[in-house]
Amino acid sequence: MRFVGKGLRAPRLSLLDAYLLRLLGPPMSAAFMVMLAALLLYRVMELFYFLSESSGQYGLLIGLIANLLPHYFGLAIPGAFFISIFMAVAKLGENSEIDALMAGGVSMTRISLPLLAVGLGIGVLSLILLGYIQPAARYGFNVVLNKAQAAAWDARLAPGALVSPGGGLTLATEDSDISGRRLTGVFVRRQLADGREQLITARSATLAPSPDGGMVSAVLEDGRQYEDGEGGGDPLVGRFDQLVVELPAAVDVEPYRARGKARELTLSELWPLMFRPGDPLRGSATSEVYTRLVRSISAPLLVYLALPLGIVAKRRRRSVGLVFAGLVLLLYEHAIDAGQGMADLGRISTEAGVGGPFAAFTLLCLWLYGTSQGGPGSTPLAVVVDGLSEGWSWVSSRSGARRLKPR
Repeated sequence: MRFVGKGLRAPRLSLLDAYLLRLLGPPMSAAFMVMLAALLLYRVMELFYFLSESSGQYGLLIGLIANLLPHYFGLAIPGAFFISIFMAVAKLGENSEIDALMAGGVSMTRISLPLLAVGLGIGVLSLILLGYIQPAARYGFNVVLNKAQAAAWDARLAPGALVSPGGGLTLATEDSDISGRRLTGVFVRRQLADGREQLITARSATLAPSPDGGMVSAVLEDGRQYEDGEGGGDPLVGRFDQLVVELPAAVDVEPYRARGKARELTLSELWPLMFRPGDPLRGSATSEVYTRLVRSISAPLLVYLALPLGIVAKRRRRSVGLVFAGLVLLLYEHAIDAGQGMADLGRISTEAGVGGPFAAFTLLCLWLYGTSQGGPGSTPLAVVVDGLSEGWSWVSSRSGARRLKPR
């Protein structure tokens, strides 16, 4: 980047900067879409199944997904950024452009400048997501989920489902037909007005909503009934060919609590709590602020991890480098989570629990970057990647030989 004209003006991208950013764009967009789809797919299916068992109001699925997006954006954007740097630098290495640039006097630091500028932008975006959007979305997700549980029941049950329509009633089924209203293997638990408990099992049942939608009739067939005896007497046990049980259509769920947990508060709301002695949220607020700041600041550091890995991938397997990076990032993520949990419990300080993994990750990235300044030669990272590659080749050859061995 350079300044043009007289005085302080907007910077203009050099040819090298524009070329590097063009290499970064396509793999970053593709990696972001793939990662976001992979992260969301399981949760969407899980929520779809939950709604099919509870309210059946699939319109709420949109609200649930919308509140999940900020969380998965916070995971997918840094991951896609790292993959795009790795792929761009590996492509430069394949075409020997890294060698040509360094032979022409362009240092690795100069090459990293446009990538670092993008990393700083992603760090700011992560701070906004983690600090302000995700806390509100996390609370909104729970509110919509509670609404789904409280929505009217449409007298349908999926196989293996269990519902509690309220009034001390619980209904479960082993299996159901495609309509969800013809059940087999039915279990009913009912709390009577005088506090006694009634248990009913039936071979089959048919659900039928009332015309006004306020009640659901469960016609049970070929079953047994158990009921506590009055005044502590002998229980009543009997068989029946057919029994009708009336169930309320509205699920009885309490309104969701007010927002107030540390993970649901924004940075602006958490900051004063850190300096308020005696506040019950002071410890969790401190660890939450540290964690969000550390994760945001970590985005630019990905440049110094991806660059040396991309250089090493010039003459070695890319997959091995990505596996190594994945292990490092996964360990870093779990170390922050574990440190935050221990800090919340008061076992260690927040500085040690959250700042310790961040300091170790920073030193590792800077050390790997520093050792790669001489180019794609023999560096400590190259030795590690070579060892992993050779180990993988040995395992693959052994497993292949075992498959080809005659019986």
